[in-house]
Amino acid sequence: MRALTRTVAVIAVLLVSATAASAQVVPSFQVGVGGFFPRGFDGRPDGDVLIGDLVNSNPLAFNVGDFRGGQVSGEYNVAFGRHLEFGVGAGFYSRTVPSVYRDLININGSEIEQDLRLRMVPVTGVVRFVFGDPARAQGYVGAGVTAVNWRYSEVGQSVGPDGDIFSARYIANGTATGPVLLAGVRFGLGGDIYAFTIEGRQQFATGDIDVNKGFLGDRIDLTGMHLTFGVLVRF
Repeated sequence: MRALTRTVAVIAVLLVSATAASAQVVPSFQVGVGGFFPRGFDGRPDGDVLIGDLVNSNPLAFNVGDFRGGQVSGEYNVAFGRHLEFGVGAGFYSRTVPSVYRDLININGSEIEQDLRLRMVPVTGVVRFVFGDPARAQGYVGAGVTAVNWRYSEVGQSVGPDGDIFSARYIANGTATGPVLLAGVRFGLGGDIYAFTIEGRQQFATGDIDVNKGFLGDRIDLTGMHLTFGVLVRF
């Protein structure tokens, strides 16, 4: 939470400074929906908890791609001039992936089931370099920093080293920071006040996990692509 607070404070100072430095500012607000696409199996780092669940001696049956899921987001922007814009926003993503042990079953023949759950709330500050006509179409590229408040859990049945099957609830959470790269396009809707937006945003972040909590990894890779479709309103 300290990292999240520092990130928000730095972004706020940048926005206030930018507004004070120029009288020709155009604030805007945008909301969007879309999807999060996590980094695949081959690109994830050693020690990642999902990799641990897939390659240990009693592997689980799921795919990293199962964590693709929907998201919502909102962002406040301040543009000054025609080509420079600062923004701060937040999003919400949550996904539950059902799983079973790949090679083991209960004595009664039923599957040994558990739910893998990941939730992320990224708070992000970005700088965009914008080009084009706001009344028609604008493209942009940008970069920034994100603080991702995350929670990961494995809830259900588990198998111990001695083969015993028991109910278990493993939970880890924290805040991870990292860079963000983005690109997008805005299409004016009957003028320069409203616009339809499409944005791709690559997030880089890794959360630390205490292995003493029972997980098969000491980190969770939160890196992935956010694809968002939204509406922007300029004031």
